[in-house]
Amino acid sequence: MKIGCPKEIKPQEFRVGMTPNAAQEAVARGHEVIIETNAGMGSGFDNDSYVAAGARIVDTAEEVFATADMIVKVKEPQAVERKMLREGQLLFTYLHLAPDPDQTHDLLASGCTAIAYETVTDRNGGLPLLAPMSEVAGRLAPQVGSWTLQKANGGRGVLMGGVPGVGPAKVIVIGGGVVGTHAAKIAAGMGADVTVLDRSLPRLRYLDDVFGGTFKSQYSTAGATAELIQEADMVIGAVLIPGAAAPKLISRAQLSTMKPGAVLVDVAIDQGGCFETSKATTHADPIYDVDGVMHYCVANMPGAVARTSTIALGNATMPFLLALAGKGWKKACQDDPHLLAGLNVHAGQLTYEAVGTALGLDVVSPEAIVNA
Repeated sequence: MKIGCPKEIKPQEFRVGMTPNAAQEAVARGHEVIIETNAGMGSGFDNDSYVAAGARIVDTAEEVFATADMIVKVKEPQAVERKMLREGQLLFTYLHLAPDPDQTHDLLASGCTAIAYETVTDRNGGLPLLAPMSEVAGRLAPQVGSWTLQKANGGRGVLMGGVPGVGPAKVIVIGGGVVGTHAAKIAAGMGADVTVLDRSLPRLRYLDDVFGGTFKSQYSTAGATAELIQEADMVIGAVLIPGAAAPKLISRAQLSTMKPGAVLVDVAIDQGGCFETSKATTHADPIYDVDGVMHYCVANMPGAVARTSTIALGNATMPFLLALAGKGWKKACQDDPHLLAGLNVHAGQLTYEAVGTALGLDVVSPEAIVNA
């Protein structure tokens, strides 16, 4: 198979869809790998490292899209990239379609087959291709939140760990999954007073067993959230419903109950955000103020630590990438129901129920597609 990897063009996106190690593995199995020139520079991988791995370097994204059977990316294809997709071509990347009707309609119109990293599952019910970026984003959230909390950036001017005689910042993490766990661990490690909210009692028990008194936990209700945010210096939104739009957990009206200069960090912004006032921002202009509360809503947070993120993502995607290239997408999905869960679009048909529900579109079951 001809596997193509274009350079990412979303603002301040420095990751790359294939590492030289992944390219080498693919070439060793008889596939052809085509990399757009300088695609890996933002992650510290130069053209020579890809050439040494056996890949071919081309000058433009147009050449990659025109030549490749499978396109491997990091972020969802932008409008100009979607125009280059064609019928029968396989796209393997993050999509986040539920809050993005324009992208969904363009992918359907292209006739391509699109498999989304964020909906591939594993035998434990996890999301193995989302997990590494969730780990990165979770660990970044207290870091960027503490920066936003500084007075010069519009925040309350509170130090995460406080100092002797002065209490630490109060941090609320909504969601105790992968993002929330890593966010709570780092925030607590910075010395903050951390409370994690979640609706799963087994998950809360797990967090309590593993982390003991490192941070507090509380069952998540609208009332508990409303009460806790009044005293919070920072709230980290870390709620995920796989493939679906994120629920809105803090309303515009509730901002008036929060402390002036408090910070909201919305890690769910790729799925539409979990605060009513969230809107996607970029690393170039990451924060904005609504009613005196600072919002950090960068849609590609892991892009800030591109090398770590690219290597972590490459480790997770490589087995699936090699299966798709070696077997073809249909056989690979027939053999692996967890990979089949990643199928979102095929030949003008939507195949992921949560996206159809969010956008009011008809859905065909992925099983019907692969068994046709």
